[in-house]
Amino acid sequence: MTVDTSVEKIMTRSVITCTAETDVGEVAQLIWENDVSSIPVTEQGKVIGMVTDYDLISRQTEYDGPIYVPFIDLYFQVPGTGDPEQLRRILATTARELMSYPVRTVHPGDTVQDAATIMYELRINAIPVVDDDEQLVGIVTRADIVQMIAIEEARYLAEQAKN
Repeated sequence: MTVDTSVEKIMTRSVITCTAETDVGEVAQLIWENDVSSIPVTEQGKVIGMVTDYDLISRQTEYDGPIYVPFIDLYFQVPGTGDPEQLRRILATTARELMSYPVRTVHPGDTVQDAATIMYELRINAIPVVDDDEQLVGIVTRADIVQMIAIEEARYLAEQAKN
């Protein structure tokens, strides 16, 4: 991979987004219809969160609620029981309630290597690209990076075949 290739060269500029008040069903429809793995949640052009296919899938998983133990006139939750994040997602009705946050972003001039490193370390599929005013200008996905790698490898093999 060319280390100094900028994010701007491979990012998708037309980004599917939703607002914080978008219904969870509409978000699922947007993800499905547009064949994307995540959608930035924006307010006045700024990214405030991301709704991912993982966030949506987590709503359908089994939930083991917290266990409470009485002691005198009080109840104590047994440590390690119940996951408040999973419960938040299960009960979500809007993008704001479902989204993952805070969101890591990159700038158009950042390198693809920077974006790939963030994706790898955080195990995420997409990173919003924002300008100096934090306005959304694009998105970079794993697929964008894989496509760049495939094109570069094909060029390299073609050059090798010539020699």
